[in-house]
Amino acid sequence: MEDPGLLLLIVGGAVAVGLAVMWTARGWVRWAARSRQASQRVLIEDALKHFHHCEYLDQPMTLESLSGAVQVSRNAASRLLARLESLGLVRPVDHHWDLTTEGRRDALRMVRVHRLFEKYLAERTGVDEAAWHEEADRREHTLSAEEVEALAATMGDPRFDPHGSPIPTPEGEIGPARGTALATLPVGQHAVIVHVEDEPEAVYAQLVAAGLSVGTRLRMLEAGPRRIRVEAHGDEQVLAPVVAANLSIVPVPATVPEEAACRRLSELPLGRRASVVDIAPACHGPQRRRLLDLGVVPGTIVKTELRSPGGDPTAYLIRGAVIALRKTQADWIRVRCVSETAE
Repeated sequence: MEDPGLLLLIVGGAVAVGLAVMWTARGWVRWAARSRQASQRVLIEDALKHFHHCEYLDQPMTLESLSGAVQVSRNAASRLLARLESLGLVRPVDHHWDLTTEGRRDALRMVRVHRLFEKYLAERTGVDEAAWHEEADRREHTLSAEEVEALAATMGDPRFDPHGSPIPTPEGEIGPARGTALATLPVGQHAVIVHVEDEPEAVYAQLVAAGLSVGTRLRMLEAGPRRIRVEAHGDEQVLAPVVAANLSIVPVPATVPEEAACRRLSELPLGRRASVVDIAPACHGPQRRRLLDLGVVPGTIVKTELRSPGGDPTAYLIRGAVIALRKTQADWIRVRCVSETAE
């Protein structure tokens, strides 16, 4: 005869397993539903950002441009447009689409979050410059309105992101685009970069590698249909027109002889002294703060003390202390040679 207790235990276990499976399945369904809703929200918010970008640059917002911007098929983009229209965020006009008042408000909110977070990454973290846009894209969908305004307050309500783009106000106001295309600069003229477009990613990576960032001074050497040559940081940079198109500049007077004589600290010969002129705008966040904490400020006298056998790092005498800097760090520091009697 079978043991009743054992039979009861088996039946109870089977029921427990069945309930667990049922609840797991329900939980999975709920999770999947939430994931679909989150994905749809992200697509809508990314689409609104794209529409704002087109509107800001006075370009038509089309099905094809949306498909490329959010990286979905044409059919998926068509369904997304229909969803945006049903929500009252966009409306068809001739052969393109316009943002409604509500859609523009939501778009500017997303642009504000994105640019504020890029500013935060640049100023408060060690995240690589080439990764700012992607990280901001990821985090912008997770911040609440309260968190966004707290973030803005901690940074002093900045007006521009690290690429020189204006940050919309909480009320949805945004300033005009600054500067003109680099290709319009006459040969021999000087300019300062006021905006760097960070998309497409491959083009932006080339500009980062070349050290061309907001605040960089340059001089036009050649502007042709196949290439554009500029002088920046004392070096010659050759850019394809499609790459140069991501740079906006404002012409400035020619550099004075003293500025033209500036060089990177990494180029200072062994045993020579120099006076710090400035730190390159491309040096952000913790890297910049570390150099400032070490006393690397305009007017500080530095001396090249010792180079490692491989040439990197190099030891410099800065405010009575010997500090080792990598070449990449010393490249950020502009100096002007001084006489050997300089204090």
